[in-house]
Amino acid sequence: LAAADPRILALAAQVTESREQDIPLLLLNLKGILNIASLGCEESKKIKQDIYNYDLTQYCMLVLRQDHSRLRGGWATAAQLAEILRPSTIQVTFFSFLFFLSFFFFFHFMPCCVGLEVKEDTEEFYKKFLPSAIDNLLFLGRRLQARFIRAIKDEEKQDFLHWFQTVTDAICWLFGGHIQLAACVLQNDHFLQLLITDDVETAIKMMSVLHNILMVNSSVLLQVDEETLHSVLDELVYKLSSTTNPVVGNAATKLLLLVAKFCKQLVKLLTARYKGLKGLLSKQWTGKGFDRDLSQLLDLLDLEQCSGKGETQMQHQAACIIQATWRGFLTRKRLKKLPQAVTALQRSFRAKREQELQHLKKQKEDEALKLQMQLQRQRAMRLFHERQLALLEIIHASQVNKYMEEMEGKSALTIQRFWRGYRARRNFHQQRQSLKEYKAAVVIQRAACKFLEKRRRRRPLSSWKDPKGLTDEQRLALQQKVDDYIKLHPASQMSEEMSKELHMQAQEKLAQFLLRSRLDQRAAQRRETLLAQVNTDVELLMNAPGLAEITEKDLDVFMSRSVPVATKARQSHNTMLKYTRCPWWKKLGDEFVEDDVIPDDALNAELGTLFIGGKK
Repeated sequence: LAAADPRILALAAQVTESREQDIPLLLLNLKGILNIASLGCEESKKIKQDIYNYDLTQYCMLVLRQDHSRLRGGWATAAQLAEILRPSTIQVTFFSFLFFLSFFFFFHFMPCCVGLEVKEDTEEFYKKFLPSAIDNLLFLGRRLQARFIRAIKDEEKQDFLHWFQTVTDAICWLFGGHIQLAACVLQNDHFLQLLITDDVETAIKMMSVLHNILMVNSSVLLQVDEETLHSVLDELVYKLSSTTNPVVGNAATKLLLLVAKFCKQLVKLLTARYKGLKGLLSKQWTGKGFDRDLSQLLDLLDLEQCSGKGETQMQHQAACIIQATWRGFLTRKRLKKLPQAVTALQRSFRAKREQELQHLKKQKEDEALKLQMQLQRQRAMRLFHERQLALLEIIHASQVNKYMEEMEGKSALTIQRFWRGYRARRNFHQQRQSLKEYKAAVVIQRAACKFLEKRRRRRPLSSWKDPKGLTDEQRLALQQKVDDYIKLHPASQMSEEMSKELHMQAQEKLAQFLLRSRLDQRAAQRRETLLAQVNTDVELLMNAPGLAEITEKDLDVFMSRSVPVATKARQSHNTMLKYTRCPWWKKLGDEFVEDDVIPDDALNAELGTLFIGGKK
């Protein structure tokens, strides 16, 4: 086997690896590859065979059904791909790459289609590939027609109309090279939907396509099913009855004339199904510029009516015209509802896409937040380490361990505080529903209690009933129990003097207890006051700003009204700073001093003379 063309291999690799939006523009590069090869030469056949073997034609077919408004190149690329569908007359075989010749060549490439003769698997080409090509082109035409109708600017309308014309020309070229495709075009649902339109320009284009179909295969209307035939004729008659545009009337009249000329059987159908057609043509379309064709059509209808004219036929024709008009109205009404369904589908699709975009956006924001938090943690950790190193340079070597233990304790407390706060918030969120239920139950119970209390108050008071008295037997039994208890527990005898002395002792102990309780209460109040004062002073010291940030107001808080005390505190503070800033080699003599003790000769200050919070 000969090696494949490197340009085809490169293009196939690009199409396989590229995104969906870039494939249409890449497929247009086939034009340059095919123009290089000579017409009918072996190199041209080999290139076409390679293009087919690497499934580039299947990519072209799939591209036609995509929404080109979201692809690179837009609808102009779609029109160029459709223009490739213009074929020339060839003999079909399998390995000759006839798919590409009849479906994906520009009209510039038609000379290279001559002289191909291959002989395998033609049934798949005619029964599957070509009908699929027709369906894709008609589907593309429907999209272009819909966008042409919705377009507002004149430039956009002209562009869409030009692309629509390109697609219809490609369809005409395709069934012109393959006559059997004419029936396939008529039986396609997209063709009938393209023909049933109120837009004048696209309707004229579609009627020209129908005219070319009848010119290529005059008996095609007899090959299609009855429903398709009636739908096409109903639409032509409806256009004659519903519009006053002479261009539309001329096109519809020419089509009916071709139908009447080529198919004598359909003349009977026209006269029988549309009995008011002759009067409609003669009254509404006479003198519109196409009287010659109109007179020929009327003559043909007259000949058919003369052969079997009667009152029943006329009534039948009138009924058929009414039915045709009604069917056309129903069809248009049904087609007008289709955009609503399409709009709902698009709305749901856009909503889903918006949700996906919001999810992706939220995911990106979360990732950015995580990255920012990580950077903040790293920055905070770096600053913490720098601060630790700076403090380690200042602190004496013998006090480093103590300082590290204090920092670890503070860190542990901070972590525990944050963890307790997080746990409390989590428990609160978890218990929020139960709290709501508890509050609701309390409200309900309170209302029920109030209701019961009001109802109890409204009840009338019952008459007083004397308690039942004791009988003689019960009274004697009770008196006997009292006597027995007194015999078992006789009372102790105490004199009056002993009673008074005992009373005086009890009074003295009570007075002592009351006095002691007052003293204890005063001592407790004093302790609480001192503790509150100490806590206040500690908070002032802990919240004190740095030397670089301190203001005069902050200085007033820590200054004493006593000048000697303030002077002594200032001297002690300066001495402590000088001692802490001394280098380590000047403190070598203090190695055996306890960690929390600073030499008196260095400080020359007592802790009791320091001033805290405006008090001595």
